[in-house]
Amino acid sequence: MELLFVYNAKSGLLDKLIDGAHKIVSPSTYDCNLCAITFGNFTEDELWKAFRQHSDIPMQFWYKDEFKQEFRSKWLPKFEFPIVLVAQDGNLEPLITTAALNKLTSAEELIEEIRKRLPHD
Repeated sequence: MELLFVYNAKSGLLDKLIDGAHKIVSPSTYDCNLCAITFGNFTEDELWKAFRQHSDIPMQFWYKDEFKQEFRSKWLPKFEFPIVLVAQDGNLEPLITTAALNKLTSAEELIEEIRKRLPHD
């Protein structure tokens, strides 16, 4: 099992600069709450970084353009972004949908939501 975090942002340098400016100038209209929660205006959230680095859960992080190119398939559902997916046995299933991500306000809430939704042994 692996978690895939897909940001509602593009991978290009100019896109990253525009996103960063958007977070500062108009945070209420920024389209990627996953980005806003896991990264501040300039650096990765410290709580999130510690969770990510110390977790036993394999994680991948994708920009939506890279994700769409890598996982292009007529059988793949059309996902909204941002989203957190579970990759297991060749399948991708939503773990935290866009709607659920947009209700979160902090890295602490995101971590809690991941732990709550992951299957427990």
